Amino acid sequence: MSFGVMTYNIRMDTPADGPNQWHRRKDRVVNLIRQCAPGLLGVQEALSQQMSDLQSNLSDYGSYGVGRNDGRDSGEFSAVFYRHDRFELVDKGTFWLSETPDTPGSRGWDAALPRICSWIKLRDRLTGKELCYFNTHFDHEGNTARRESARFILTRIQQIAGSTIPSILTGDFNTGPQSDAYHTILSTDVLKDAKLLSESSHSGPQGTWSTFHVASGIGDRIDYIFITPSHFKVLKHAHLTESDNNYYPSDHLPVLAELAYNS
Repeated sequence: MSFGVMTYNIRMDTPADGPNQWHRRKDRVVNLIRQCAPGLLGVQEALSQQMSDLQSNLSDYGSYGVGRNDGRDSGEFSAVFYRHDRFELVDKGTFWLSETPDTPGSRGWDAALPRICSWIKLRDRLTGKELCYFNTHFDHEGNTARRESARFILTRIQQIAGSTIPSILTGDFNTGPQSDAYHTILSTDVLKDAKLLSESSHSGPQGTWSTFHVASGIGDRIDYIFITPSHFKVLKHAHLTESDNNYYPSDHLPVLAELAYNS
């Protein structure tokens, strides 16, 4: 009855990446996802064409996401994917991490860019349970924006899922475990860090920011999976280091957790 959850910043498609531009590495990203076969997947930084590539190559998955600039197809997506054979889509939505969360393209607090959280409500075909999955990408510059984004996401999770529906939050939070944003997420006991709850020892390096080059080493831990501990137990947790010719498929490591219901 367990299932995998993966969060993966796949790095936007930009010519500035040269030999690591998307068209040169997209097959490696797809193959890694297929190999891990998570039940749920959240991606960050995906542009519209990247979403098309993922959707056409991951036929076992349904997906939902919108571009952060206009709520349609402009700008980066924080999209969610779910396996058809395990989950049925019940509801979906996106809100902006700002003081006007239902205004497409809005920026919040001291954020440099518009930021979003996309979510889906699913029915688990094996258990009949409903669950909610939220996926986000916090601002890279605004300290206040990250903290307030964390606070607002907790509020929205309570509004959408309440206390009875199992919930998962994943994403690139652009900040480490010592930060205000991280501690804000953990402050209410609604969500806990899956890495800290894993029944098996964490696998892989401690950090998730990698650059494309294996030789550069691993930087901070900024990508996370959070779960409602009253509903889930964490069987395994890993930061994946698959590489090819000393290059990673993206400039972040994917994070993978295996979850099971508490009852």
